[in-house]
Amino acid sequence: MISILLFASFLAGGGFSEVRASQPVSDSVAIRFRQGYSTLELDFEGNRQALARIVDSLKVRQDADSIYRLTRIEVIGGASPEGSVPMNRRLSQKRANKLFDYLSQYGELPDSMMTFTFLGRDWNGLIRLVEADPDVPYRDETLEFLRDIADRCRDGEKIEDNNVGRLSRFRGGVPYRYMYQHLFPELRVSRLCVQYEKIWNPEKLPPIGAELDFPTPSLEAPKVPVEMKLPEPPPEKPKKPLYIGLKTNMLYDALAVPNIGAEVYLGRNWSISGNWMYAWWKTDRHHWYWRTYGGDIAIRKWFGRKAKEKPLTGHHAGLYGQIITYDFETGGRGYLADRWSYAAGVEYGYSVPVGKRFNIDFSVGVGYMGGTYKEYLPDNQCYVWQTTKQRHWFGPTKAEISLVWLIGYGNYNKMNKIKRIER
Repeated sequence: MISILLFASFLAGGGFSEVRASQPVSDSVAIRFRQGYSTLELDFEGNRQALARIVDSLKVRQDADSIYRLTRIEVIGGASPEGSVPMNRRLSQKRANKLFDYLSQYGELPDSMMTFTFLGRDWNGLIRLVEADPDVPYRDETLEFLRDIADRCRDGEKIEDNNVGRLSRFRGGVPYRYMYQHLFPELRVSRLCVQYEKIWNPEKLPPIGAELDFPTPSLEAPKVPVEMKLPEPPPEKPKKPLYIGLKTNMLYDALAVPNIGAEVYLGRNWSISGNWMYAWWKTDRHHWYWRTYGGDIAIRKWFGRKAKEKPLTGHHAGLYGQIITYDFETGGRGYLADRWSYAAGVEYGYSVPVGKRFNIDFSVGVGYMGGTYKEYLPDNQCYVWQTTKQRHWFGPTKAEISLVWLIGYGNYNKMNKIKRIER
């Protein structure tokens, strides 16, 4: 049947020289480089086998009797999310040149056949990897976040978009750290694509009436997505989140004792907190004294689901120490501790988000308080000493209902009422 069709074409067109059809055939392999390097290592990650496959096809299909003609060799490169795009472009170009030089050993390859394509950050490739990995923390939310980035990058990603920074802060950086360790390496490859054109050589056709047996190419057309798995230079470390809370104890504020505190997240769910208060009110005419100053310091361990999602949020427990002086008298018996009193104990608390940058922290501490204090009575314009006592107190020594202002890079709450992903 094939012979009849070829013969008909020969009669209609004037000869076999007009019988010519083409069919594209292509093949691709992944070539891996060490992170940040452009040196081609044959014994690294299966490179030798991958290149041998391409070289073998080049040798066969550049043979004079081949019905395949080489049309293009392309190297596709790009950047994984955390890398610098300009730096990755330069590195990918160097890697492409190394591959072109290697293939040139096995035959003459015109420059016009060799092309290099740089795709930029492979957000869609990362989405596919997350979809295939059920262990990604907050997987559904992370996919929604990444799809939002991919949609906004459809017309080209700009440096000021700061998508990497937003991703590193998302859910306290937990999904980002997982993806950086387990998924980003899958994006750091170069893809070498070779394309051929299948042609019919009339000089090599068998006589009319002979059974034709056209060879079937052994190369399968690769399924090359728009976004490829790409190589990556040494990653530029994303800006590290900084979690700090400035706070004031509203219980002290209600008692006219101005105070301020700060808490710094140390990592691994640990933080250190310090507070200071100072009040110096007096009215001698009414025998009214309200004086105190001092502070406390605490080391805290955060735990529970909320604490894993966002530092300085959720349950916490810790140890604390306090020092304080005071002089309290409201028209009757007064109490003066002009030397430092001290306290130490254990505390428990819970910090709940009330706004994008605000929490309220409820804490209570139980421990021991010691120190010396004096009792006195007002008499006209004088204050008469009554007795000196030593305090030994076991019980509650600390209470806080603090308004906390969250400051620092990446230190904010993702409120449920915000339905759109933050831009």
